[in-house]
Amino acid sequence: MKSGFVSIIGRPNVGKSTLLNSILNFKVAITSDKAQTTRNVIQGIYNEEDTQIIFLDTPGIHKPKSKLGKILNKESYSVMKDVDALLFVVDAASGFGKGDEYILETLKKCNVPVLLVLNKIDQMSREELVKCILECKDLYSFSEIIPVSALTKDNVSHLIEVIKTYLTDTIRYFDEDMITSNSTAFMASELVREKLLDATIEEVPHALTCVTTHFEEKKDLVHISVDIIVDRDSIKKIVIGKGGERLKKVGTLARKELEKLLEKQVYLELYVKTIRNWKEKTGILKELGFDELNLK
Repeated sequence: MKSGFVSIIGRPNVGKSTLLNSILNFKVAITSDKAQTTRNVIQGIYNEEDTQIIFLDTPGIHKPKSKLGKILNKESYSVMKDVDALLFVVDAASGFGKGDEYILETLKKCNVPVLLVLNKIDQMSREELVKCILECKDLYSFSEIIPVSALTKDNVSHLIEVIKTYLTDTIRYFDEDMITSNSTAFMASELVREKLLDATIEEVPHALTCVTTHFEEKKDLVHISVDIIVDRDSIKKIVIGKGGERLKKVGTLARKELEKLLEKQVYLELYVKTIRNWKEKTGILKELGFDELNLK
C-alpha cells in the first residue's frame, strides 16, 4: 500500500482544477475560463486497490489586490509543506510567464520534489512542446517534467504513475469510496458560483462569492439555500438580470447538476445580497469561510 499528499499549484487559469477533475474522473472542483476560480483548498482523493493519493487543489497564486487576494495566496503557500510532491502546473501553450516566475522563486525555498506539469499540450504542435520543455529544463531542477492535456486527459495516466513513485506513506487515510472530503453544502455553493462565472461578464466573478446558508436532506428531496454576495448594487442587477432571467437560468443549471450529484430532487433557493467591500472585511471573510489561516 502506498499513499501520500500532493499539492497542485500554479498561477490562475492554468487548468489546475480541470487537471484534478481529470485525475479523479469526477468533478470535485469548479472550472471556468475566468481567472481565480478556485478560492479554497479543494481536497480530492484518488483511489486504487493499493494506492491512495490526496490531492490539494489550491487558489491560483497571484499578486494580491485585496485582503481576499492575500488570503488566497496564504492558502496556496500553506500547502507547499508537509506533502510528498508539488505539481507546478503551467499553461504550456501560453509559455512560461512572469506569473510562473513569481511562483518559481517561492518553490526554490521549498524542500519538496517539484513536478512541472506542462498543461494544454492539445493546443501545441510537437515542435512547440519540445521547445517549451527545453526552455523550462534550465529554469529549475524539476524532479520531473510531464506534459499533459487536462482537457483531453492526454498523458494524465502517466502523470499518476509518476506521482506514485514519490509517495512515502503506507496507510489509507480515507475510505476507498471517498472522492472528496469537502461537504456537499460547500459543493452546492461552488456549483452556483461556477454557473454565475459562466453567465456573467468579466468583472463580475471577482466581485461575488457564494455561501450555503441552509442544507436539509430528506428521503427524496434536498432543500438548499445559497446566498450570492456581491460588493455593489450594480453587480447585483447584473447577477439578477432583466426580470430575474439570469438568476433563474443560473439556478436551473446549478439545480440540475446538484440533482445528478445527489441523485435526488433538489429545491434550490438563491438570494443576492450586497455587502460593500466584502473582500476587505476580515469579519465578513471569516463568516464566508475564509478563516482557516487566523486572519488579522
